[in-house]
Amino acid sequence: MTVRFSRDVLALDAVAATTAIERAIVTLTGRVLRHRGVVVGVSGGVDSAVCLSLALRALGPDRVVALLMPERETDDDATSRGALLCQELGVPFVVEAIGPALEALGCYERRDTAIREVFPSYGPGYRQKVTIAASLLDSDRVNFFNLTVESPSGERATRRMGASAYSCVVAATNMKQRTRKMIEYFHAESRNYAVLGTPNRLEYELGFFVRGGDGLADLKPIAHLFKTQVYGLAAHLDLPGAIREQPPTTDTYTLPQTQEEFYFALPYADMDLVLWAWEHDVPPGEVATVMGLEARQVERVYRDIELKRRAAARGLAEALLVEPVGLPDHG
Repeated sequence: MTVRFSRDVLALDAVAATTAIERAIVTLTGRVLRHRGVVVGVSGGVDSAVCLSLALRALGPDRVVALLMPERETDDDATSRGALLCQELGVPFVVEAIGPALEALGCYERRDTAIREVFPSYGPGYRQKVTIAASLLDSDRVNFFNLTVESPSGERATRRMGASAYSCVVAATNMKQRTRKMIEYFHAESRNYAVLGTPNRLEYELGFFVRGGDGLADLKPIAHLFKTQVYGLAAHLDLPGAIREQPPTTDTYTLPQTQEEFYFALPYADMDLVLWAWEHDVPPGEVATVMGLEARQVERVYRDIELKRRAAARGLAEALLVEPVGLPDHG
């Protein structure tokens, strides 16, 4: 049956959705993965909060480990929200500060060296973020990235990043996600637990994850849900208002940065709808009428979705082999 596109296409039966996910967590964790419980990295954002709540409802607090993994540049409010969530849900949490590990790996220094390719004066006390240079709705040009820095006195400057600087900054900051995942797997393997990943559908389908970092997990219970649907579940689960009202951020750079600025180029609620429309072959003109856009703008977003999905497929793919090797079934 064809579903007519509207702003209501993502309406979700929260009761049915939570029941289905909870049952899946029980079945997949125990019968398929054959683990006793799950480990959840808690960021202070809505995705990990919903995943933690669902895991607790499914398995109980004795079979769930919540991890807070701040580093020296983590927003203090994010850590506070994560701790508050665990306290309200009644689950003990473990704090693993990863800053010393990142320091030893050269995460900060490698990044700062790359930043100085763009801003030679960058140094202690400065803050920074990386952003997409142009909105998908306003430009047909290929996206490039800007670097914004703020001096200790509060002065800001923005410049276009070259490919080398951009690649090095991203590679260095990706150490944060990969280090957190290493800690998650330590806690999981030492208990015979599974690692529960927290990406929503936008992140999973459009490649907003780090290969070997937050893209790595044994079970991803909300990867089929759009971001707006995750917020709906957060309300249904009565999660703390500080989490339900928190806009999505990367929490990777030291200046405040939204996911829209860094990756999606549209507000998540709009990106949800356009992705749904693309998946259901809705003509760009019909999408434009519903969303108050122009057809050419929707066409740009459609092209961007196709590019990002290809990148996501590469990020999720197994390693390439010279010759095929058969693997045993894990069911």
